[in-house]
Amino acid sequence: MSEIITPALVSLDVGLGADKSAVIRTLAERVVAQGRAVDAEALYADAWAREQKDETGLPGGIAIPHARSASVTEPTLAFARLTPGVDFGAPDGPADIVFLIAAPAGADEAHLAVLSKLARSLMRPDFTAGLRAATTSDEAVAIVRGAIDPEAAPAAAAAPAAAPAAAVSTDATSINGHPARIVAVTACATGIAHTFMAADALTAAGKEAGIDLSVEPQGSSGYQALPQSVIDNADAVIFAVDVDVREQSRFAGKPVIRSGVKRGIEQPKQMLAEAIAAAKNPNAARVSGDASTASTSTGAPVSFGARIQRILLTGVSYMIPFVAGGGLLIALGFLLGGYDVTTDASKVIIQNSLWDLPAGGLGQYLGSVFFMIGATSMGFLVSALAGYISFAIADRPGIAPGFVAGAVAVLMQAGFIGGIVGGLLAGVVAWWLGRLPAPRWLRGLMPVVIIPLVGSIVASGLLVLFLGRPIATLMTWLTDWLTSLTESGGAAIGLGIILGLMMCFDLGGPINKVAYSFAVAGLAAGSASNPAPLLIMGAVMCAGMVPPLAMALASTVLARRIFTPVERENGKAAWLLGASFISEGAIPFAAADPLRVIPASMVGGAVTGALCMVFGVQSYAPHGGIFVLFAIQPIWGFLIALAAGTIVSAFLVVALKRFVAPKELEEAEQNLAAVAVPA
Repeated sequence: MSEIITPALVSLDVGLGADKSAVIRTLAERVVAQGRAVDAEALYADAWAREQKDETGLPGGIAIPHARSASVTEPTLAFARLTPGVDFGAPDGPADIVFLIAAPAGADEAHLAVLSKLARSLMRPDFTAGLRAATTSDEAVAIVRGAIDPEAAPAAAAAPAAAPAAAVSTDATSINGHPARIVAVTACATGIAHTFMAADALTAAGKEAGIDLSVEPQGSSGYQALPQSVIDNADAVIFAVDVDVREQSRFAGKPVIRSGVKRGIEQPKQMLAEAIAAAKNPNAARVSGDASTASTSTGAPVSFGARIQRILLTGVSYMIPFVAGGGLLIALGFLLGGYDVTTDASKVIIQNSLWDLPAGGLGQYLGSVFFMIGATSMGFLVSALAGYISFAIADRPGIAPGFVAGAVAVLMQAGFIGGIVGGLLAGVVAWWLGRLPAPRWLRGLMPVVIIPLVGSIVASGLLVLFLGRPIATLMTWLTDWLTSLTESGGAAIGLGIILGLMMCFDLGGPINKVAYSFAVAGLAAGSASNPAPLLIMGAVMCAGMVPPLAMALASTVLARRIFTPVERENGKAAWLLGASFISEGAIPFAAADPLRVIPASMVGGAVTGALCMVFGVQSYAPHGGIFVLFAIQPIWGFLIALAAGTIVSAFLVVALKRFVAPKELEEAEQNLAAVAVPA
């Protein structure tokens, strides 16, 4: 492993700028100057985007701006001791100790672990005192290397902090005569710095107070799950997280205190006190769903819109495997048995076998088998959507009532909108039931009997009695309206443009998923007599292939020199990703340069969507790209539309990169930084 910090990356007693933006930019430029990153603007933009989400200033005059960036070629620390200090948002004033932590987008576990050690060392007073007393860059580097690898460092540089004296538990930190037993989870968006600093701050505060505390840092390099016995014996749980807690169902039923990860660093004693108070309060909030539903009286809550978005995307993400697998099986059925396989597939399977083939021979029989398996899988679309929406709200107890509500939505002909409504209803009911203070003898029955029973009755009953018919009427109107659009030339082109723009706006994010889910939800109803769903699916899949193919064409063929080496490598992979209809293949390019890549992609997607409607491109498969050309007609129309959009996007992104300078986009990029491109 190469050295993460060198004397050339250290600046002592300097002023790097009047504000934190200037400091981050200067440190990013220094990383590039040492050959450890290829694009200072891209590294700055990624670090600044992270800073905009949550300021990185910490108590004690410390700041740790950090990012994982495609522009970084090897993990790097750039250190500055500032005179005067610069405000990074810490509650106690400016920071004079600043580390820029730059990690490659695909950093391995070993490198991430090293960076995490540095973050944890910043919580030790002896470490920061040593950095403030260092007289040379070499001395500062020795201190940092000593923290990262104590065995390889000189004794003076690696002197460990004195272990705190064991504290005696007091009444304030005791529960039922024993020291309070608390478990905690820490996690931040990048999983490098704040995750481990919060874990260490809570651990130190717990030792000082005599609390039996166990912490599970969930970092980018993986995590070691706490033993279930420790969780079961805990009096309360602390979630100091900026992202969802992994496997949160392990903590179900425990009193919970939840906040952002920075509060775990800045106010660990207060969080422990609140956890003890929650353990003694029978009415305290308890863990019953995913992290987004755990309510607390402290910390910044997740916005309602963001919570709903995450819930719906969870349902969609679990639904897609049913759709993709089932749709490809249907497409194989068409390939082997012809498009007439839909009329008598079940009869062929029931009345024949491999040893008693139908009149159409082996092709008709296997085509019928593939088609029926695929159709059965597609039949789970609405149920899976509803079930996992409910799961996102109420965890495992919500799955059964959610699936039932989805099935009832199909029965009522309420479609995927009914599935969404049913999933939300089932999840809310299951979540509410899980929060009820049930007696101990009943708790074991709640998740396996009571919640599924009552949740199914309430959610499905509301669909049957009140909501199902109005939603079915809405679905009928929507279907008829879309059919009329696809039958009208100008309106069909407009619909294709809209679908193309949506598929290319956020590259696998919420807008992209809305368009895709909309297409696959109606695909099962598509046929020769009802081509509208097939046309919509064709436009969606073709447009979704444009961004990665366009970035591949631009970075590996048209203008290699204006792309970084990392982007050129990503471009090689993007050829296959784009051909497979994986829009996320363009994300590395969009993350580094969103204001040029995303508009160029959207223009190409709009061209492709419009041409698909002009040529009447129909897709019987919901996924697969060029690998399911046999399920697309006309193939020539699909390929022409795809090529046109790809070429338009590729030339446009090259033109924007050549003629629109990065400086001209700086202010707009800072405004956009708070909206991260979804992975």
